[in-house]
This record gives sequence, structure tokens and C-alpha cells, in this order.
Amino acid sequence: MSARSIILVEDDPALRTLTARVLASHGYDVRTATTGAELWVLLDNGPADLIVLDIMLPGTSGIDLFRRLRRDSDIPVIFVSARGSEEDRVLGLELGADDYLAKPFGTRELLARIGAVLRRGRGESDDAGSGRAFSFDGWHLSLVRRELRSQDGTLVDLTAAEFDLLATFVCQPQRVIGRQRLIELSRMRLSDSSDRSIDVLVSRLRRKLSNARGEAPLTTVRGLGYMFTASVERH
Repeated sequence: MSARSIILVEDDPALRTLTARVLASHGYDVRTATTGAELWVLLDNGPADLIVLDIMLPGTSGIDLFRRLRRDSDIPVIFVSARGSEEDRVLGLELGADDYLAKPFGTRELLARIGAVLRRGRGESDDAGSGRAFSFDGWHLSLVRRELRSQDGTLVDLTAAEFDLLATFVCQPQRVIGRQRLIELSRMRLSDSSDRSIDVLVSRLRRKLSNARGEAPLTTVRGLGYMFTASVERH
């Protein structure tokens, strides 16, 4: 199996060199860029399995680069930034990033998050429910293909974090699940249970599961968490 390809976009020379060496030592094929222009050149020269993208870049910001990237690509992206506030993490998730890591960070944590995002992209799972399909309210969810289809068969675009969260809900329907437990069950790394990041993901799922046929079956249980209210069939 060929090495997974990672593009690291970081303008700090010392951090870029150190991070690239660590990733390469763990078997990744690493290419580096310092600006958006260099990122586009690297992508033109060959595909990537994941991009580690610094938000605070000279010239075009990482946020703007991500918006442009998402117009024609679904490459997984992990944001890194010295601005580790809750608002920045929420913004990253609202845009559809797969993870967000605040500087300074340890190399072990970065490796763990990269591994988790790449496993989600491959559809790998340690859950007992792996390999099953589910249906609810006319929707169809496949854990094998990692896809959600609407009542008319249309494929719904979900980020890796959104998919894992929905899979957690359908595996435990009609049960109240707290924020921290949702983070643990879906293997997301979104800070502590008071972080609004999980609320952002739930809100995005609600929008994507709501259509002319009805509202999304996601209920907020004040002070406790969330409940997936639909009846779920396993196949």
C-alpha cells in the first residue's frame, strides 16, 4: 500500500520543518507549502489524502483557501491555528473542516487526529455496528459506503464529523445522549463538553436532514443533550 499523502501548509519555518519530519517518520508522504499559491501548485502536481492547513497565513488566509478548496474538492482538512478560541473552532466546523487543532500542539496529538480523519475517510471503524445499513423516515445511511441518501435517493454531502455524529445517533435512537458522550462515541476531538462545537455539528445535521417532507428527527433535551427521535431500522 502506498503512503498516504499529506500537504502541510504552514508559514513558520521551524514548525513546518519539525512537523514535516515527524509526519514523514511515521510513514506519510509529506509535501509542504507556505502560501495559498504554493498549495495550488502542489495540488496541480498531484492529489493529497489530507491537508493540514494553518489559518494565519501571509496573503490569503487559511479560511479563504478552505472556502475555495471546498468549491471543487472534498479533501479532508485539519485546521491549525494559534487562535484557539471557541469562536475559531466553531467557525472551522461551520465551514466544514474535519478537525481543528490549536497551537501549540504536541506531535502525538496531531498524529492521532490525522489518523482519525484518514480512518473516517476510508470508512474504517471499530464499532460493533460497522458494516450495517440503516433507514429512518425514508432516509438511508450506509456505514460501509459512508453515505447518506435522502428519500428520493439523492446523495447528501456530509463532512466526516457530521457522518460520524449521525452514525452515533442512528445506533442509539430515542435515547438522550449528552454532549461529552457524543464526542466520545463519535470519536471526535472537539475540546470539552461545554464547547459549542458539538452544537454546531448538530445544527448542521438538522439543516441537512430537514426538507419538504418534515423536520430533522433531532431534539434538544435542555440541560442533558440530544435525542434522535426517529424509528430506525437496521439492515
